[in-house]
Amino acid sequence: MDKIWLSHYQKGVPHDINPNELSSLVDLFDKTCQAHAHKPAFINMGTALSYQQLHDDSTAFAAYLQSLGLKPGARIALMMPNMLQYPVALFGILKAGMIVVNTNPLYTPDELTHQLNDSGADMILVLANFAKTLEKALPNIHVKHILVTQLGDRFPMVKRTIVNFVVKYIKKMVPSFNIPQALAFNTALAKGRQLQFNPVPVTHDNIAFLQYTGGTTGVAKGAILTHGNMVSNVSQAYDWIRALDFTEKDVIITALPLYHIFSLTANLLTFIRSGATNILITNPRDIGQFIEIIKNTKFSAITGVNTLFNALLNHPKFTEIDFSHLKLALSGGMALQKSVAMKWHTITKSRILEAYGLTETSPAVTMNPMYLESYNGSIGLPLPSTDIAIRDEDNNDVPLGESGELCVKGPQVMKEYWHKPEETALVFSPDGYLKTGDIARVDEKGFVYLVDRKKDMIVVSGFNVYPNEVEQVIGMHPGVLEVGVVGVNDDTTGEKVKACIVKRDPALTQEQIIAHCKEHLTAYKVPKIIEFFDDLPKTNVGKILRRALR
Repeated sequence: MDKIWLSHYQKGVPHDINPNELSSLVDLFDKTCQAHAHKPAFINMGTALSYQQLHDDSTAFAAYLQSLGLKPGARIALMMPNMLQYPVALFGILKAGMIVVNTNPLYTPDELTHQLNDSGADMILVLANFAKTLEKALPNIHVKHILVTQLGDRFPMVKRTIVNFVVKYIKKMVPSFNIPQALAFNTALAKGRQLQFNPVPVTHDNIAFLQYTGGTTGVAKGAILTHGNMVSNVSQAYDWIRALDFTEKDVIITALPLYHIFSLTANLLTFIRSGATNILITNPRDIGQFIEIIKNTKFSAITGVNTLFNALLNHPKFTEIDFSHLKLALSGGMALQKSVAMKWHTITKSRILEAYGLTETSPAVTMNPMYLESYNGSIGLPLPSTDIAIRDEDNNDVPLGESGELCVKGPQVMKEYWHKPEETALVFSPDGYLKTGDIARVDEKGFVYLVDRKKDMIVVSGFNVYPNEVEQVIGMHPGVLEVGVVGVNDDTTGEKVKACIVKRDPALTQEQIIAHCKEHLTAYKVPKIIEFFDDLPKTNVGKILRRALR
């Protein structure tokens, strides 16, 4: 396609990044902390952690890790939601030249066992609320060191005592557990402060993260993301949003969990480069409390997935939020529905820009330009230093405008899957492109339109039906709150379309949905089965789980 998208870049966005601008995430971290030492880096539940405090605490944690005899390359698992301990531990691990293994706190004991054994984790830091899961997994894992933290551990003493007491004894959110060998995180930090940290060389080639794929399509695999991958993606994203002029005065709402690749790169890494402040939302599922936290905050950016934006829009207190300082609302992780984008624009007078990426690409591949004024249904243009191809089943490029598998090449693309050479070989083409498994098309300006997941495609009597398309149509019905579309087996047509819907209007009927679909879809795309539910199964970041629907 001869990079036709370059001529439609925002003014000032370079065609390529400078690969040597940052030598590692440690380089990024140290420079930021030095430049913005006394500015707040993170705020959680009203408590701020300055960049200087973050640097000092992370260095103490790095020294503690070294004192255990752990060497560069050791894998350290982090199992906690958004809280101050997370960035402290993460940057401490990276400073020591070790590898972060992000772990979903909602994992079952079996899922946790798989990830810890597959990664060969040497240590795990877990929030006490989820330590019971770890206890159940202990007989089957080989982790040498265990640290446990409580929600309020990085708060001032009085607040820490109250928060930890309320969480454990009043709200009863900490199931009883018995892990005698576990050490308190605060104790580890105290020990680290008495030790000398010995800096280690960290370069582009060192592994920063074993970032496990969501596991929604099979057993989770660890994508090897190097410091080079990560700083490249940070530079790509930073150059892309440079026109919005983010500075140390800006405030970012971080509701998506930092252990997820989208929030990890977009919020934790990209925005701290400008010295901005991240407000960490520990439980974004409590939309009412979420709104209370942010409604009087002069925030500049918010990231989310379609379901999070939709949930906010449908809460009665949404209009109490002050959007007057908003520069960027960024959507990723799943398709942004037109109905959500339009309603957001109507109420907030701002637009949600859609981006696209995946775990294997650190994650950003494409993003809509900042000059976009309204929803266009696209996932944007390829980022600087990124090349894409749209290919058929035989790895041949398809004509411009036609659909095929989206394939990606760039400095943000992972090295390989951890200890899975066969799986790695399957996702890379002979010429080095990562095969995303997503069906897309590109228009004459280079804008990419995601058609659907290759594996989610429904085949009705030989015709391809893409769930995203059907979901977009159903989502436009005023009586629909949420919708997920899947294919189910059919003796006559092979598969038929099923829509799983959460109502906004209690009076909504199946017949109304079918009539609505017939107005906008050809006959074979119209759902043959419609079921109503109180809620739909979702991943940890709110992406609807089609596998669970099936």
